[in-house]
Amino acid sequence: MENLVIIGSGPAGHTAGIYAARANLKPLMFEWFMAWGVAAGGQLTTTTTIENFPGFPDGIDGTQLMMQMRQQNINSWTRIETKTVDKVDFQSQPFKIFVGNEIIETKSVIIATWATAKRMGMTGEKDFRQRGISACAICDGGLPMFRDQRIIIIGWGDVAMEEALHLTHFASEVVLLVRKDVLKASKAMQDKVTSNAKIKIMYNTEIQEAMGGNFLEKIRVLNNQTNETAEIECKGLFYAIGHTPNTDFLDGQLTLDETGYIITTPWTTKTNVEWVFAAGDVQDKKYRQAITSAWTGAMAALEAENYLSSK
Repeated sequence: MENLVIIGSGPAGHTAGIYAARANLKPLMFEWFMAWGVAAGGQLTTTTTIENFPGFPDGIDGTQLMMQMRQQNINSWTRIETKTVDKVDFQSQPFKIFVGNEIIETKSVIIATWATAKRMGMTGEKDFRQRGISACAICDGGLPMFRDQRIIIIGWGDVAMEEALHLTHFASEVVLLVRKDVLKASKAMQDKVTSNAKIKIMYNTEIQEAMGGNFLEKIRVLNNQTNETAEIECKGLFYAIGHTPNTDFLDGQLTLDETGYIITTPWTTKTNVEWVFAAGDVQDKKYRQAITSAWTGAMAALEAENYLSSK
């Protein structure tokens, strides 16, 4: 029987593994294999240079950062298996983890399966991912390739407004594409965006295609009221249309909020099931940063250690 199984990787899972291994819990991690179309390591493997993670003054590639975290985890004697968990059974102790034909029993579990950014699915999207298209303006917006350039952002809620305002610190112009004729954001956020001279809002507008050479150069958009199309030159395209927390494999055994994020006791990583913890973007829909994910990963491991030692 395992002491602790960590489901998922990313900054939360790998930090949890490092802390748990150093506490001699002998953790077993299932880092997943191309789950939800994302490589083991989570959302950071879909971004480029990260400039806001402490300890890397010159920035670091997202995939490289995750590989270094993974190696540090291995060096700490965490056992990592590149497999995907199909389902879990938290109804009784020991918990059961189902991976293919295997059934693993464990005393405690940390869920760190991140949240996947929603995509548009338009023509050219796959070609320019990490080459002009990103789902994290906070992560990538300040990169040199986007500075003093026209940047497109898609969305209409508070997150889209916040990210549009963030991008104005770097871009020459930010064009906000809104598929309806109104914004969904709060009045305060709408006022900030509409009063910013660097932001142009295009209502009733949908993106059809991303185009370019080695990097994104322009997009084609459709006005869904007039059916007219237009091409807009740009160097960056950012999605702000939400994320989907990867919790479907839990089959309703943990309490989720209305959008599917795991609910944890405030200032802890404890779920509604004793000995089951959740860390990273799977329980954080506000910040979604590498550093905050790592923080909750450390919390989860420390809380698991306390539980196991007390029992």
